[in-house]
Amino acid sequence: MPFIEELSNGSLAMNKFQFYMLQDSLYLEHFGRALALIGAKAYHIDDTLAYIRFAENALVVENALHESYFKDFGVSDKGIIQPVCHHYTHFLRSTAAFEPYEVAMAATLPCFWIYKNVGEYIIANHQSSNNPFEKWIATYGGEDFTEAVKNAINLCDKAAQSSTPAIREKMTEAFITASRMEYQFWDAAYKMKKWN
Repeated sequence: MPFIEELSNGSLAMNKFQFYMLQDSLYLEHFGRALALIGAKAYHIDDTLAYIRFAENALVVENALHESYFKDFGVSDKGIIQPVCHHYTHFLRSTAAFEPYEVAMAATLPCFWIYKNVGEYIIANHQSSNNPFEKWIATYGGEDFTEAVKNAINLCDKAAQSSTPAIREKMTEAFITASRMEYQFWDAAYKMKKWN
């Protein structure tokens, strides 16, 4: 995607990155709530604790990264949630609220997994000298994030193994929908898609 390629080589227009960061900050607030809801619905205490930790990370640690970026790039107002972010967050929250927790786990998994893969791709291919997005790249290409992603994948796989074929089919559908939304999220940032 142009967004990823230009982020990797440092040529991404600053207004596109700012648009992305603002929407991502709004996204993480909703994502964290969806993760907390999954934790509350989980059958096993280990799953509950893991998802509460994921929620905390989304709401506290990543929010702190965004706040530092807001300062670094002179952004003070998050603005309003734009169409793609709105659609994606409402899909996650409604799935977490109204579907079985296994389906909700699958819906949140692309955010973990795709960011890990993109982070690894950028680390392998990016130009580090004078890249203004170096801090973002280090966060999603780092070992701590990789471990969290492996944990999320394992938890989702374990839940799938003990569920029914019908639930596994719904998990697959939710995973595919969320993967499409991840693509749309970056595409919307690159094209700066806003409400008409």
